[in-house]
Amino acid sequence: MFRIWGKIIKDNKMKKDQTILNETDDTRTHKIFDAVYEMCDNWDLSKPIWLDSNISEFKELSKTRFGQDNFIENIDFDYLEIQVIEE
Repeated sequence: MFRIWGKIIKDNKMKKDQTILNETDDTRTHKIFDAVYEMCDNWDLSKPIWLDSNISEFKELSKTRFGQDNFIENIDFDYLEIQVIEE
């Protein structure tokens, strides 16, 4: 079982959150991307761009934040945070 938790944060308050469960035999990377894309589709957001800082942070902590620099369109929140909560 693989679960990832996504949160939209604005002014230090959680505005939205969602947990995505993936029980497929995909690779960990595919499960992460699929979960992020599903969250973005559900919240009507563009897909974030993974910068080197996001990749290294996620590898180390299984958690990262996507701010305005990660989105092509303007966002009306401070950041989107994703975290693996079960592998």
